[in-house]
Amino acid sequence: MFIFSWENGGLKCGGFEMGNCMKKYLLLFVLSVLAGSCKSKKVSLAGNDNGALSPSEFIDYFQPLPVPYAVTDTILRRKESEAASINYKLFTRLLPDSLLTRYYGSSGRPRLYAIGKIQVSKAETYVFVKCVSSGKRMLYVICFDGKDHYSAALPVLYSDNSSGWGLAGMDAKYTLSLTHFRRGSDGEVYHTTDDYVFNDAGGFSLILTESNENKNRVLPVYDPIDTLPRKHKFSGDYAQDKRNIIAIRDSRDAGRFYFFVHFEKDNGECKGELKGEAKFVSPGIARYRAYSDPCAIEFSFDGGGVSMKELGGCGVHRDIKCFFEGYYQRRRAAHPKPAAKRA
Repeated sequence: MFIFSWENGGLKCGGFEMGNCMKKYLLLFVLSVLAGSCKSKKVSLAGNDNGALSPSEFIDYFQPLPVPYAVTDTILRRKESEAASINYKLFTRLLPDSLLTRYYGSSGRPRLYAIGKIQVSKAETYVFVKCVSSGKRMLYVICFDGKDHYSAALPVLYSDNSSGWGLAGMDAKYTLSLTHFRRGSDGEVYHTTDDYVFNDAGGFSLILTESNENKNRVLPVYDPIDTLPRKHKFSGDYAQDKRNIIAIRDSRDAGRFYFFVHFEKDNGECKGELKGEAKFVSPGIARYRAYSDPCAIEFSFDGGGVSMKELGGCGVHRDIKCFFEGYYQRRRAAHPKPAAKRA
């Protein structure tokens, strides 16, 4: 507050000569403006990571997106400005590096770009990140909980989808919809839409699948580790039926093994799938725990099969109403028939 007075023929302000008074308040005004601008300035994600950036500052950098929001895979071919780029080391410090290595390999370093965010009031935030390399482009949705802790991630668009094209969107109820289109040999355009919601367990749950394709068609279960060695005494295939399987394969030493699990319950309404590496903690007992995954599973082997038990945190790998559990019998290894002898 300025207090002016007239003393000895001169204008004074708060007891100071007018010139000094104005200089004093001008300096205070400039300092307050600078302080305010520094406080509101967003930290760049493009520079080298100095280890000081927090998840909250990372989220704050992203521009809000309108809701409902929809984007096609043409965004993957769009050129992004350097102002939107994200430093690779910064990204892998704040988020699990498995988000990228799963699709780009351990040596792949895609360029990363901030697309935008959708924030739920007093709840989770969905951040959209574009990943670009010479051979693969992807759009990720990364979810942070109400305390800005990383919870889950889901790739929603791919550039290498040669069999069709895609659409991703989020509605006003924050349901994430992923639609794949393809043109059939009959010239018709077919689509399949999967709807996901963020669940209380900290993952995405598939709540609905809609398609105009033949609903009676059942895709086979693909085992991604089938070609790995199976020399360990527990390595092999275990199953309840053709849709509920556990594959065990050799790892780097006898104390570990690679596994792939696929299960379907309630006539296929509840599904789960997980691939990883487990470690033996005692004879016949092994556990899966990963640094970048909250999921934990225990495997118990006996002479005829393996029991699987979920220890917690696996919601991102399954639907919300089912769990990784049950007993799976060991299948006999298929041996090739000997070639018939020529007469």
